[in-house]
Amino acid sequence: MGDESTPAVGYGGRWQGLRNGDETMWQDIREFYAASWKFALAVPILFLIPPLFEFAQHVAEIHIGMYANRAAAKALANNDVRLGFGFAKTVALILPGYWFTRFMAWDDARKAGRPDRPAFALWLILFAAQAALQAFTLFGPSIGALIGLAGQPAQVASAALALVAGIAGMWLTAWGVAWPLGNAACGPIQSVKVMAGSFWRTMGYTLAGVLPLMVVHYALGLGAIGLPAWAYWPMLAIDAVAVGFLACAMAGSAFVAARHAARRNDYPLIPPR
Repeated sequence: MGDESTPAVGYGGRWQGLRNGDETMWQDIREFYAASWKFALAVPILFLIPPLFEFAQHVAEIHIGMYANRAAAKALANNDVRLGFGFAKTVALILPGYWFTRFMAWDDARKAGRPDRPAFALWLILFAAQAALQAFTLFGPSIGALIGLAGQPAQVASAALALVAGIAGMWLTAWGVAWPLGNAACGPIQSVKVMAGSFWRTMGYTLAGVLPLMVVHYALGLGAIGLPAWAYWPMLAIDAVAVGFLACAMAGSAFVAARHAARRNDYPLIPPR
């Protein structure tokens, strides 16, 4: 198995033990987008897993008639077949949290997807928790139903919970990055300490990693509704590839956020030998 403790050289030759970094936020954002393209070319089999699940969902949506017109799209939004494929897709989006995080850390295509110890076992715990949360979100009762609310109060409660979860996610970013790298010492409490003072910058990285490609994703998906088959098939294929880059960008934004916070607080994100 690989040695998780070796800091060596990070992506782009700028790892330097997660210390003394002077990259600007814009440089960090460019870094994870550039790494996404490099990863897609270096490890296409891994890169294409989320796009294949996204495209499979589109095939299912086409089969049930969702792209016929706006009315059909609205009526079939919660179709069981679509939701089932949607859950599989959201689970696939979690996967780059392992291999792309490691690719960003070591710029090593072979090491990226290798199930090294203890990193892979640690990441599986995070994966299981995230997959369970996605399953509850898609198929479980609403927060309003759980606490006996309905209508607008239920919507407010759901929005409040989503806000709390989003804020918590910012503070737990280092945890989500450290475990795929094999750093078992960086759990939730340590993550909060590492991320101290970097909340708003982490939010900025997150938005930069999500919003641009999410706009493309929705534009292609919504734009395909009502078009003839010769038009919507290539649009949805392009959308699937965009989702692959989105998955990498989400993992990459978390990595650079945790790296910046670790440097700022003089914390070794990769465990020593």
